[in-house]
Amino acid sequence: MEQLLVINTSPQRSASYSRQMTERFVQLWRLRYPSGDIIYRELGNQPIPHVDEGWVQAAFTPPEARNRQQKDTLALSDELVSELKQVTQIVIGCPMHNLSVPSTLKAYIDQIIRMGITTRLVPGTPGSPYAGLLHEKKAYLLLVRGGHGYEEGGAYVHMNFQEPYLTEVLGMLGIHDVTTVSLEYAAIGGDPFDEAVNRANSRIDALLS
Repeated sequence: MEQLLVINTSPQRSASYSRQMTERFVQLWRLRYPSGDIIYRELGNQPIPHVDEGWVQAAFTPPEARNRQQKDTLALSDELVSELKQVTQIVIGCPMHNLSVPSTLKAYIDQIIRMGITTRLVPGTPGSPYAGLLHEKKAYLLLVRGGHGYEEGGAYVHMNFQEPYLTEVLGMLGIHDVTTVSLEYAAIGGDPFDEAVNRANSRIDALLS
């Protein structure tokens, strides 16, 4: 049975274009997988804590040697990893914040990158020293940018640390089947934005047709 994890990262609600994209995706996903399960993880308005020294010490302590405090410290991380493992598909709605991703999403990523659990180090391997432990999953990145020119061939592609970062992080986890739909001109509006919305919606529709 298909299971979908929906991750929203925008701090905005009704005015969030990335949320509108994930909502459209979910509506179509429900039609395609009527018996599928959906899990929502809200980061934009319910941020999770950043890792700290106690978290690092707990994470790198063997499970059998962890004390009660360390187990409690990792409880949320364990929950996030568990739901990530159980789903078959992931969709992430993500606005560009200062050329990269919202800090709330970065905090989530730091909680789920667990050595020996979601990824492992394999030094010397071509391309990446990481071998992901999560396989046979599909990921969809629904990305929004206020400006334009950050896509391949654009004038500012070298400043796009949003899409490459997320793609590489997913690869660290073993998720290589990644599809991206980008929406630019969000802060500019007008005809260029309307046209960009239509293109993005058409791409989302085609993914689940």
